[in-house]
Formats: sequence, C-alpha cells, structure tokens
Amino acid sequence: MFGACPRAERLCIYFLKQPGGLLPAAKYIRSMAIHELYEHFRRHPQVCTDSRRLQPGDIFFALKGPSFNGNHFAAQALQRGAAYAVLDEETGIRDHRILQVDDALTCLQQLALHHRRQFVIPVLAITGSNGKTTTKELIHAVLSTRYRTHTTRGNLNNHIGIPLTLLSMPVGTEVAVIEMGANHQREIASYCSFTEPTHGLITNCGKAHLEGFGGVEGVRKGKGELYDHLRSTGGMIFLCHDYDYLRDMSRGITRLITYGTADAEVAEQCLHSEPFLAVRLQGRTVETRLVGAYNLPNMLAAVAVGRHFQVPEEDICRAIEAYEPSNSRSQLIHTAAGNDVILDAYNANPTSMRAAIENLARQQHPRKVVIIGGMMELGAESLAEHAGIVELLKASDCDQVVLVGGDFRQTAHPYLFLPNAETATQWLLDHPVRSSLVLVKGSRSIAMEKVLPSL
Repeated sequence: MFGACPRAERLCIYFLKQPGGLLPAAKYIRSMAIHELYEHFRRHPQVCTDSRRLQPGDIFFALKGPSFNGNHFAAQALQRGAAYAVLDEETGIRDHRILQVDDALTCLQQLALHHRRQFVIPVLAITGSNGKTTTKELIHAVLSTRYRTHTTRGNLNNHIGIPLTLLSMPVGTEVAVIEMGANHQREIASYCSFTEPTHGLITNCGKAHLEGFGGVEGVRKGKGELYDHLRSTGGMIFLCHDYDYLRDMSRGITRLITYGTADAEVAEQCLHSEPFLAVRLQGRTVETRLVGAYNLPNMLAAVAVGRHFQVPEEDICRAIEAYEPSNSRSQLIHTAAGNDVILDAYNANPTSMRAAIENLARQQHPRKVVIIGGMMELGAESLAEHAGIVELLKASDCDQVVLVGGDFRQTAHPYLFLPNAETATQWLLDHPVRSSLVLVKGSRSIAMEKVLPSL
C-alpha cells in the first residue's frame, strides 16, 4: 500500500534560487523540509551518483570517498542535463539547479527514508556472512510469483547502494527485499535507521570481515544489529534454527518463523547435491540449479518466507527450480575443454571456502581440480585461516591444487602458488586442464573469474 507519511523531517539545504547568478549565501539560507526536496524527487525520480552515467532529468548527488569527490563533477552533471545537483561543497557554479547541503550522503539517506515511509508494506532486510545474495534472489523469485516485489539489484547493499535501492522503489510495490552488507559494527544499525525493516533474516555469522568486526563475536554483534532493530520495533524474523548462536541472538523476539534441517517450522533434508541441490518439499522433489548442500539453508529461507506470505506451494517450488545463480556465485559452467567449473568467485572467507571445498570432495568425479584465491579482511587471523584451508585441501580428494594471491603466499603448502589471477590464467593456458571438475573461488579483489576463459 502506498500512502502519505504524516512525519515531517527537516533537512538544512542552501537553495540557490536565482537562475542567472550565485547569490549571497547568508541572505538565501533557509531550512527546507525533506518533503519539499521529495517533491523535486517526485518530478525527477531518477537519482544518480556518477556523472558519467547520468541521464537527462536525473538528480545528481555529489558523494565523496577516499579517492573521489563528486562536487568536482557538478558542472559535468549539469551539462549532461541533471535536473538538480545536490552538493556539500561550495563550487562557485552559477546555476539555479544546485542544492547546497551540509552532507550529500546524509541527504541521500534521508531522502531514501522519506520515500520508504510512503509505503505501508513489508520490508524484509537480509544480512549475513555467506549466502545473503543467493537468499535474497531466491526470496525475490518466490515472492514475485504473487506480489509486486522490489529488491536490491546486484550488490547495491552498502551505505550508498541501499538508499539508491529504496529510491528506485516504484509506486505499487507490495513488498521489498533489501540486502545489507557490512564489514564493521554499527553499520547494520545505520542501515536500519533509514530502511526501517519490518522483517529480518540473518543467513549466518561466519568468519568474514574479521579485521573490521574484531573477530567472530564482533561479527555476531554487528549482524545482530538487525535483530536489535526488530526487537525494539516489534518486527518479525526468519530464523535458521540450525545455528545455536542465531537462536541465542534472537532472544526477546517473539514474532519469528524457524527453518532448518530439524526441529523447525520449515524443516527439510537435502536429498542429494550432485551436482545440484535437491530437496523434497511436501511430497514433491524440488531439483534446484544451486550447487552444494551449503545452499540448503538459503533455499529453506525462501520457502519459509514464501509460506509466511501465503505464496502457494506450487509457485514456491516452481520459482526455486527456475532460479539460476549468476554473477560468479555458485555457477556450474560446462566449458569447451570438457570441464565442469564451479565458479564461486564473487567473494570468499574461511567459512564459505571450507563449504565449497567440502562440497567438491563429496562430488563423484574422476578428476577434481581446485583453483582458489586468497581471502581478504581477516586481520590477525589471516595466516592461521589460510593455513587451515591448506590442511583441509591436504585431506581432500583433489588431483590438482593451484593457490592464487593473498596470504597463501606466506603459508607453507605443497601446491603451486601464483601471485594473481592474470598469472594463473596464463599458466592454465600453458598447462591446460581437461575433463575435470574445477572449483574456482576467491575474494573479490583477487577476481578469480578471470581464469574462466583458460578452462
């Protein structure tokens, strides 16, 4: 349901009103209510933060980062036809389309919050160390069979991507599914402040971004900020009952639905995972396109959400079976060289790396090859975690192992080490892999998908 919001937040904007010139700021400073800025947005509902991609009529927000400053590209944005340019630095540009604000990012987030508040709909926030994007996509596929569902595109799951996702939510949306990524504490809490989720789901809390979170307990505290928000607002969660730490973290939340392999409201077992995950749901065998039994919780989360929102079981099953992973996330690709490549190169941490290697070890295939990149953002635990992966590889039934980049460089191992994906690509071209089951995985900065053409 889409309706007006009774709340009136205010945002300090320095509005340069005269078309022909830059007027004295002190004379024309006034406090503009966020709903006034929202009226501009309603007339120009496309927001852009990159002047190179701006389309005529977009509202340009001049964001800043360690290596860029959007204020420096305001003139370019206006030349390209921006309806307005929201700046937080004085540029000296004489144009009535400039909106001068204290902080462009805060302005973007407040505008997103105001837009979100126009919708009286379920907003499901998803976070976790592993599987959140796959879970989000599965849930979107299921809910879309019955509802007009808006969801995060790609990996727009941070302090910029989430407000952009909210602002792209069209009139008529009936449910929103918002992915939240984080690498330090208070980040999820910040996202909840301008997303205001009504429902939440934490996939798991693994060994990811340990450097920023300060260890596994820090990961749980950081991800648990989603539960904290929903606990304080009377919201609802979908709880993976298999993880005792999630049960502990959810104490005090009375509105919840559990899913898992046992003792849960939605409880199912994996039938097989060679090569794809298969599950039996209420007497029907569901053959997915998901590689690995580690995707079972992600699939069950979609089932739990679908059932709660009264999606017919037949539609749930069809949506899950039709979903195919993309963007280097657990894709199974058959190559011209006769290889079956499990391309899981979007990102990696010790938890997901172990799951992928253990899944490969369970597969029935005459020749198995592992080509994995280093794991980033592990802080003081990095060397120990890389050493642990080496020990797991030694115990696995793998015919060939290639380690690429990261702290594998400093880890004792009996395998071939190559410094980066480009070098690995050339080595594989010189030493072809044929008729093998190949796991390709690594952290995003290693870009292990680059080796795919050589396989």
